[in-house]
Amino acid sequence: MNEETPNYNVPPPPMPTPAFSVPGDKPEEREPIRGVLSAAEAILRQPRRVIFQLQQPGSGRLVVLMALVAAVCMAVYGFIVGTFSGGLQLWAAPLKITLGLFGSAVICLPSLYIFTCLSGSQARLRQVVGYVTGVLMLTSVLLVGFAPVAWIFSQSTESVGWMGFLHLVFWFVAVLFGLRFLAASFAHAKAKSQAGLYLWIIIFLLTSLQMMTAVRPLVGKADTFLPAQKMFFVAHWATLFDANNPGRP
Repeated sequence: MNEETPNYNVPPPPMPTPAFSVPGDKPEEREPIRGVLSAAEAILRQPRRVIFQLQQPGSGRLVVLMALVAAVCMAVYGFIVGTFSGGLQLWAAPLKITLGLFGSAVICLPSLYIFTCLSGSQARLRQVVGYVTGVLMLTSVLLVGFAPVAWIFSQSTESVGWMGFLHLVFWFVAVLFGLRFLAASFAHAKAKSQAGLYLWIIIFLLTSLQMMTAVRPLVGKADTFLPAQKMFFVAHWATLFDANNPGRP
C-alpha cells in the first residue's frame, strides 16, 4: 500500500531586503529645479530631489535660488515680527533676522565642514554649503507658514516677553525641520558617524540664539539700532520675563 506524501504548507521564501536607496534612484528626483517656487516646493515635497541636485556639477545656481528664497521668507517673517512695535522695527527686524540667521550659518559653516570630513563623508565643501542653505530655506519657509499666527498675537498682546517666547517656539520648530534635512543629507553623503553632526546642531542652535541676542531688540523698542550692552541670551530672556522690567528689550 502506497503511502501518500504529506502536503506540507511550505512558506514562501522571505523577500530580499531592498538596497539602500540613494537620491536620484527615481526619475522625478533627477528633474532639474528651476525657479524659486520650484525650489521651495522641492524642499517641502521632495527633499531627496534637492539632495541629488546639490550633488551634481553646476549646483551653484540651485544654492543661489535657495538663498534667495530664504532671504525673502526671513524678511517677510521679520516684518511680521516688527508689526508688534511698529516704527523702526518694521524694517529693522527683517534686516536683523535675515542677517542674523545667515551670519550664524556662515560662522558655523567651517566647523560643519570639519565634522563632515571627520565623519568619513564624501561631501565636498560646495555640497556642505548647499546643505546649510537648504536648512535656511526650509526653516524660513516654515516661518512664513507661522507668520499669520504670529501676526494675530502681535496685534492682541502687549507683553514683549511672551511675544518673544512665541517667536522662539516658532523658530525652534522650524529649525528642527530644517535640521532634519541636514541629517538626511549627511546620511546620503555616506557619513560613517553622526556624532559630529549632533554636536554641530547644538553649536548652531546656541550660536543662533546668541546672534539674535546680539542684534536685539527684535520685538521690543529701543533708542538705538543695536544694543550698547553685551548680554548672554539666557540673561536676556530672564530680563524679559522679570516683573520689574516688563518692557526692557
